[in-house]
Order: sequence, then structure tokens, then C-alpha cells
Amino acid sequence: MSVRFDVKDAALRESFLRGEFLERLAALEEGTPARWGGMTPQQMVEHLEWVFAISNGRERVECPVPAAERERVKPFLRSNMPTPRGFENPVLTQGLPPLRHATLDAARAALRSEVGRFFAAAASEPAAPRTHPLFGPLDAEDWSRAHYKHAHHHLLQFGLIEEPERPPRRA
Repeated sequence: MSVRFDVKDAALRESFLRGEFLERLAALEEGTPARWGGMTPQQMVEHLEWVFAISNGRERVECPVPAAERERVKPFLRSNMPTPRGFENPVLTQGLPPLRHATLDAARAALRSEVGRFFAAAASEPAAPRTHPLFGPLDAEDWSRAHYKHAHHHLLQFGLIEEPERPPRRA
């Protein structure tokens, strides 16, 4: 149930986000317990939907992280380090928003749409900056890296994958 993890492989990232990621989410059920954190399955799917909506320009957020700190943490996007378990989104420090969809299935359908919109926006405007809540303005390439890490993180959180197999370090 583990998957290969290589944030530097653009084809792998795209294949994973368009296919395997969404396929793995299909196995998620309302009662699936999280291995860590306090999210329910539907909260997690809606959270992912929201982040994809930010990356394709349908939602907008501010980045409260000072510019110098953003530059210090941005290399994380290009590293093969996975998103750590205790990570907290600086925009969500007051907690998750209320659920927007009536069911988990409706949330999954909305997420699938936002993923498609992300790839369409990335193809039509690859250099267009969209503000990430931690990293600040990112182009489509860096958003792809962020989504890849973020998707792996939440699939692990709900036991939909095991720890990824990562390639040896390379430049």
C-alpha cells in the first residue's frame, strides 16, 4: 500500500494527483479514523478542496508569514522531505471552517473538480502566482510540489497509504 515519493519527478506528481490520489480517497469512509490530528474524513477532503481552489485562483488567502521566513522555508518544497505530522496551516490556527458539502461523496466530487481546475490553470498560466498560506506567491510548478506533499500527508493521516518509498537524495 506504499507509493513511490519523489517531489522532483513532475510526471509522477501529475500522475499521482490526477489519478492515484483521487482513487485512494474513494476508499475513505465517514467512520475512517485518523492516525493523528482531529480532522474527520470529510473535513480532510474539504480542506484539500479548499487548498486546490486557492492554487487555481478560485479562493484567495493572505500569507501571514514574513517574506524572510517564507524564503527560509521554500526549499522544503523542492526537498523529498514529506510534510510532517504536526504541521499547522497558519491560516487555520483558529480551527477548520464549517463543512460546505452535505456528504463525503459530494466533497470528493468537489475536490475532483478543483484538481481539474488546478491542472487547467497550470497549463494556461504556469507562471501566474497564487498565494500559498505559508510559502507566499507560488507558480504552478511549486503549487504542484505543495499539493503532492500535502496529498501524501493526508492519505497517510487516514491510512490510505503507508509511508512512501523515497528515492536516494540527489541534487
